[in-house]
Parts: sequence; C-alpha cells; structure tokens
Amino acid sequence: MGHRMTTYVAMLRAVNQGGRGKLTMDDLLALLLPLGLGNMRLLGTAGNMVFDSERTERGLCQSIDRAVTDKLRRPAGVLIRTGPELRAVVDGNPFPDARFRLVGVMFLPKALPERLLTALELDGPEDVRMIGREVYVHYPDGIERSKMKIPFAADGTTRDLTTVSKLATLAGA
Repeated sequence: MGHRMTTYVAMLRAVNQGGRGKLTMDDLLALLLPLGLGNMRLLGTAGNMVFDSERTERGLCQSIDRAVTDKLRRPAGVLIRTGPELRAVVDGNPFPDARFRLVGVMFLPKALPERLLTALELDGPEDVRMIGREVYVHYPDGIERSKMKIPFAADGTTRDLTTVSKLATLAGA
C-alpha cells in the first residue's frame, strides 16, 4: 500500500549566500530529478523548492542532503515542511504588527528545549519566540543590520515571512 502524495517545501541551508555554496537552480533541478520528486518548482535562488512525493520527510531530507552535499563537496543541510505546516507557520506568526520582511523564521530539524531560548543574550532590539520547530525573530531594524548571534542557527535555515508565505502559496496551502 503506497503512501499518498504530499506536497513538501525543502529549504537548503547555506546555498548561494555570501559567495559560498554556489549552485545554480538548473544544477539543483538536475541533482534532484533522479530522486523522483514530482511537480518540482523553485522559488528564488536560495534553494527553496516545492515538490510532491510519497516519501517521508526524513527520507527526503537524507536523499536531498546527500545529493547536494556530494555536489558542493561540503555539508549542505536541508529543512523540509509540508505545505500546511508552512501555512501554519505564517498563520502562527507571533509578531502580527511587524512587516513580513522584518520577521525571520528559523526552521529547525526539531523543537529546542525552551532553556536555549531563554539563555539568548538579547541586547539589541530583536524579539525572539519559539513555536514548535520554528524560531521567529522580529528584526525591527532589518535582518541584515542585526548583530544578534543565535548559537543554534547552524542547525537550521532562516527565511523571512514574505518568502515563507510565498512558499506556502506555491505549495497550495
């Protein structure tokens, strides 16, 4: 008995940012085609993909991660959510008065212990909330100006809410 088709969104970590991990979107599509992903669409150039698959999130993470890591010759990292999970991230935004582009959502492989969040040194204007496997950060002065260091950031990948919303829409959620 086969699984039913699920629409997933995959976000690659550290691709086409700051000169490292250069990967054209054509290269990315070519890498992923052999994985049997259906109806693949890309958003932007930072490794955001929407596709259909009958496989599990865990299996997809491993396959995509291996393919991209082999191509880049260094660990890549991929975070996957379903379309409805992404829509819930947008709808669950704890900063409803903030402009979408000023809210970063860090997607993590698993939820973190609350103590990691309470231990953060918040000496700037940012505000941080965790909901499930996502950490929301409101950057009132803009993400690029922020000096905040998040120690567990290397485990995840961040997209602003504008991008998250577009990906949720692209995923039909």
